[in-house]
This record gives sequence, structure tokens and C-alpha cells, in this order.
Amino acid sequence: MKQAIAELLESRLERLINRRESESLRMIDDMQKVENKYELLKRRNVDLMKGKVRVSIQKVADSSRTEKEIEYKAHYQFLYNDHAKLYIEETVENRKALFYLEEIISDRELPFPFQEASAELEAEEEDFPRTNFHYDRLAAVQYAERWWDSENPAYKNFDVNCTNFISQCLHAGGAKMRGYPNRSSGWWMQNNNWSYSWTVANSMRMFLPQSKTGLRGREVSTAQQLMPGDVIAYDFQGDGRYDHTTFVVAKDKSQMPLVNAQTYNSRMRYWSYEDSTAYTPNIKYKFFHIIDDSSKK
Repeated sequence: MKQAIAELLESRLERLINRRESESLRMIDDMQKVENKYELLKRRNVDLMKGKVRVSIQKVADSSRTEKEIEYKAHYQFLYNDHAKLYIEETVENRKALFYLEEIISDRELPFPFQEASAELEAEEEDFPRTNFHYDRLAAVQYAERWWDSENPAYKNFDVNCTNFISQCLHAGGAKMRGYPNRSSGWWMQNNNWSYSWTVANSMRMFLPQSKTGLRGREVSTAQQLMPGDVIAYDFQGDGRYDHTTFVVAKDKSQMPLVNAQTYNSRMRYWSYEDSTAYTPNIKYKFFHIIDDSSKK
């Protein structure tokens, strides 16, 4: 079964690289994602040189004597040439394949796991002592590169881990925790507890521009204004509730951000997420430049 899945995904990859049709691709439910990625690369004038995929089986369930459901991870690596440099993007998809009599009859990416609204509280800024924040962007980016596809056991981690991962990156860059034990105050993870601003995307996007000391973020109007070590928040539905956060680790030839993220783990991914199954035409973004007191920016 693993080999059959790998062959199917390799056909999908061949479609993206060489635009070759395959009869087997009719079994993949999210082929629009491949088309979106192709159009995005074309618009960016970026060439996909080669790619590969690795399959890791997570769960096998027999729904009947003749049918099996296989949940698995597909780890893609793409080599790009943006006509300024070569770089590698990596993405991990959580997928499910349905087999009937040992033959694949459908394959799809599992839905993006959004956080529950009940976990969301608006944080009110309190009067914390003024502290200077000297941000080590290199250390923060190095952390994002080290841990994008794994969980650091020094922290509690979650099924929906995107904002927790961003907080860990910021902490690695020198941002100090504050506000414990009030979950709706400050930004912290301590004693197996945490603030909403540390773990919830919508709370982090409110906290960063409201914070008056230590970790702070200034909202800017365009993605091009960001630099490695900055943060992007995503409202996929455009309903005002932000669902996802990513961490800028590099820029492409057009000075657009490339980001690392968790939940659906990604490395050096183009910031807009147009090639995500969570993307909708109503998507909204918030761009946050992390303020460094040593540079007064």
C-alpha cells in the first residue's frame, strides 16, 4: 500500500513539474492545489527544477473486509530556481487514502485543523515594567530551521501547533516571557500552562501590536516590508478571526518572504499560501515587523 501511495504522489509531482497528465490522478481529490501551485510559480517566474516525495504511514483502519483507510504523511521537497539562487522548499501534507481490494480508489489531504473559538480571549495590556528587547533574528531563524518539522521537548506541543512554534522562535531570539499566571495577559508558557497570546493565532495577532514593552510587533502594509524573524498572520476565511501564523526565514529575488510553519509543517514556503487547501479568495493577512530596541525600528 505504501508503494501504491508513493507512485500516485509521484504522478502528482510529475504533473506539477512537467504538466503531464496521468489517468491515476483522477483519484486525487485536491488536484486544484497542484494547479494553484503551478500558477503561483509561473506568476513568480520561478522554475521548479525537480522534486521528490517520501511517504510515512501513520494509521491503518479496516472499514470493511474489502476497504482500508490509510492516514499518512507526504513529505515533499522541491528544488527551485528563482533566477537569483537555488533553494529548497519542504512541505508535509497529512493525507488519507482509501483502498478497495488493495487498489487505491481515492486520496485526499486532510482538512486544515483550525483552533476552537472557545480557546480565544482578547488579551488586555497591563502595566508591565519597561524592558528593552534586543532581538537576535539569526538565532530565531536558526531555531525555525532546526524545529520546523519536529517538536522541541522543552515545550508543551499541540495538534494545532502553528502559533506555539512561532512563540518558540521568538523566545529563541531573546523575547522574554511575562504575564504568568494570567492566561489572558502577557505572553508566556510556564509550568504546563500558557497564555492565549503564546498559542492562539488570533490572540497573537492582537498581542503583538498592543504590547508596550518587551516583545512587540509593528504592523506593516506589505509582505515586502518584512525581514527574516518577522511574523505573518492568516485569516483564511476573511471573517476577522485569524487562523494561522508563519515565521519569515528568508526572502526571494522579489524580496517576498519565504516562511516556516507548523501544524501542516512547511519550510521556505512562499508566504501567500495560495497553494494551500485552506486558501480562499477572501483570505486576509497581517504583517508584523518585530521591534528591536537596539535598532529603534
